[in-house]
Amino acid sequence: MELFFEWFRVLYDTTGINLPFLYDSYDRGRMLDGFLTTIKLSIVCLICSVIIGIVGAWLQASAFTWTRRFVNGYIQLFRNTPPLVQLYFFYFAVGALLPKVETDWGGQAPMFGSFAWAVISLSFFAGAFNVEIFRSGIEAVPKSTVEAAESLGFSRLQIYRDITLPLAFRVCLPALNNNLVNLVKTTTLAYAIAVPEMLYEANQIWSDNVNVTEMMFFLLIAYFVLVGVLVWGMNSWERNMKIPGYG
Repeated sequence: MELFFEWFRVLYDTTGINLPFLYDSYDRGRMLDGFLTTIKLSIVCLICSVIIGIVGAWLQASAFTWTRRFVNGYIQLFRNTPPLVQLYFFYFAVGALLPKVETDWGGQAPMFGSFAWAVISLSFFAGAFNVEIFRSGIEAVPKSTVEAAESLGFSRLQIYRDITLPLAFRVCLPALNNNLVNLVKTTTLAYAIAVPEMLYEANQIWSDNVNVTEMMFFLLIAYFVLVGVLVWGMNSWERNMKIPGYG
């Protein structure tokens, strides 16, 4: 591997193409940490946003008017405002209102760090779309199927968990896949509150080495590969989930 890394140093010396994260161990470590943070942030946000979507779609059919209004208000708020504004709101406004916690060395620190606020903000943002996606899938389930379950004595929760949701999931999976792919790309906004993800680390490297062009080419390719793997996995999952009559 050392010969491989050294080749990029020679490339820089001979052509001026500077990719320090490949020949410098320090920059390589920074970029690897940023890549792993991007993956971690994406996975946590994907899981949380899907949970929000499932629970929100369930609450939309609640018998309580105020519950339905609360969910609809949440959807309208997070769908109709920019995700970067939401991120700043949580980090600077909500974060400032929360009490401080004492650190090990006797100082004061925010209750949540930038990574936690990024997860919260991006999950709520994507979750608002997921609620509507799951709702559309639920409405596509034939009413006769639900009526048959009710006649067998299933509770509303049992019908949703065991019958409606599995069938609706297959119907809404293409739209859900699209939203989750967009969520992974939106994680780059975490750069704005200093989450050390891939874009943030790339910025640190190009600030030190003045190689913006090379780093931007790398970022474009890196995100293309990362999102491409996700798209391939989701499309494979979609094909495996298909059943006759439900997509």
